[in-house]
Amino acid sequence: MSIRIFITGGTFDKEYNELNGQLYFKDTHLHDLLEMGRNKVPVEIRTLMMIDSLEMTTEDRELIVHQCRQCDEDRIVITHGTDTMAETGKVLAEKINNKTIVLTGAMIPIKFGSSDGLFNLGSALAFAQSLPAGVYVVMNGRCFHWDNVQKNKLTGIFEEIQ
Repeated sequence: MSIRIFITGGTFDKEYNELNGQLYFKDTHLHDLLEMGRNKVPVEIRTLMMIDSLEMTTEDRELIVHQCRQCDEDRIVITHGTDTMAETGKVLAEKINNKTIVLTGAMIPIKFGSSDGLFNLGSALAFAQSLPAGVYVVMNGRCFHWDNVQKNKLTGIFEEIQ
């Protein structure tokens, strides 16, 4: 069976406006990344939203939960903004217990060329295939349970909660 990929936005899919210097959303880069990474894992992709995770609402998280519940796949990767991954993970873990759900993202937009997004996406696909049911955050080649991870805003990496 294929892996379902839900796109929610985040730095992963942001683009840079050269005229005003702001980051914005245009379209997902996921298809290009899968091709660039020579992915051979069957995937089904659906864009749920294209927002910064700091702007994600309770209703947005409920939509993510609903889509995860309704999809046929029991292995799911969600591209998500890095600032509130654990918060979304908590909501998912409270409401879904029979699927493997992996949240991942990027600290640097894909369009910047030196992004960590391709590596994180590949890692997320690999972990989604090998982990038991549960909710996880995959960043920087590491896998964390949703309730034992934090984004260190000083170092720019994800780490276990101390």
